[in-house]
Amino acid sequence: MAATIQEYLAGLRGKTVAVIGIGVSNTPLIKMLLRSGIRVTACDKKRREEFGGLAEELESLGAELRLGPDYLRGLDQDVIFRTPGLRPDVSELLLAQAKGSVVTSEMEVFFQVCPCHTIAVTGSDGKTTTTTIIAELLKKAGYHTFVGGNIGKPLLPDVDGMVPEDYAVLELSSFQLMTMDQSPEIAVVTNLAPNHLDVHKSMAEYIAAKENIFTHQGPEGKAVFNYDNAITREFSESAPGQAVLFSRRQELTQGVYVKDGAIWVSNREGSRAVLPLADILLPGEHNVENYMAAIAAVDGLVPDEVIRAFAAQFAGVEHRIELVRTLDGVRYYNDSIASSPSRTIAGLRSFREKVILIAGGYDKHIPFDALGPEVVEHVKYLVLTGDTADKIAEAVRTCPDYHGTPPISKYEDFDAAVMAAHSMAQPGDVVLLSPACASFDHFKNFAQRGEAFKKIIYEL
Repeated sequence: MAATIQEYLAGLRGKTVAVIGIGVSNTPLIKMLLRSGIRVTACDKKRREEFGGLAEELESLGAELRLGPDYLRGLDQDVIFRTPGLRPDVSELLLAQAKGSVVTSEMEVFFQVCPCHTIAVTGSDGKTTTTTIIAELLKKAGYHTFVGGNIGKPLLPDVDGMVPEDYAVLELSSFQLMTMDQSPEIAVVTNLAPNHLDVHKSMAEYIAAKENIFTHQGPEGKAVFNYDNAITREFSESAPGQAVLFSRRQELTQGVYVKDGAIWVSNREGSRAVLPLADILLPGEHNVENYMAAIAAVDGLVPDEVIRAFAAQFAGVEHRIELVRTLDGVRYYNDSIASSPSRTIAGLRSFREKVILIAGGYDKHIPFDALGPEVVEHVKYLVLTGDTADKIAEAVRTCPDYHGTPPISKYEDFDAAVMAAHSMAQPGDVVLLSPACASFDHFKNFAQRGEAFKKIIYEL
């Protein structure tokens, strides 16, 4: 196995390489390979006209493009980089492997050649916020820190600039983890609930993918788990290294927990209060959990006073309960990242008052049963749109405590749904976009959906 990125690239020269997916994560990889003198076939299901000038740029660097519906046909390159969104067991990849191709990914190679410390975060909810908190805390403590994986940018092209004392902080999705055979030095699992069952064959497969974030650690590794989540609590029993638990609901003899209005840490050195809850600028109990996970990860690396100063000023990540605007006494929040019922539930619980909720979107084939009671308890008006509108409405209406409140309205058009929520709002109300679903029925991704929401609100 190559020890450095230079050795890895040298080993590819003279071989043929295919990169599947010409998107944000793989375009820098393609350019790096081409500039290293490697023959690259770049494959994508999009048609040429959708790439604008990028197609010509890659061809000018020497890439062969294979675009359109048949982009996977005839794969036989020596090395194939799989995009995270493509299952590793599609027939074209299996056939290529049978012929001798090595199938890998940008993240798998990064772990092979990364020269610095690694911290990685996964889970169903809270990954991006927890990853961002960890990275920012390390930066505030003086560490040179790189952020990547499922957020930020691909880190493989940056490996040359890393030294052993640096930290790479990564958000990893289940799709990235499915084929990983290495784990980070510090692994964090925020929580687990049904998600992405439109791609994963079963909940068991989804859970198994998440486990890869810690199962390849050695005895010196550290893995952080949510004690309040049954699945992640069970994970802690099989961690090869040190398992650190955090809990918002129960005081722990060892771990991170809430007590007397503060986040505490208990370890071999004793117990101490690290962060008063009142000092956390981000709203919501789920963000308390995100801070606990982050504190567990950086304990011993970041001073407590740095954590307190940061928490008091960190306003959050875009599209995550993001205050867009206050207009005529109405607050509008963008929580477009909420692509599962559990995320929307966390968003609803972040507000003391009942909210006007805009929900619905692409159907990932996950149940909405748990969302129904939360809507009844926390929602003043429910505005639905997208492919899942009927399923969410049914989950609310069949709730035993539902007696016509909240009123439910449905709109085919996203803009019309937002405008309807606006028309219902009175001074003092909160309008919350928290869809409980992915965005792919009408948008490219959750960020585009959030931007569309903000544009409407800004133009009111």
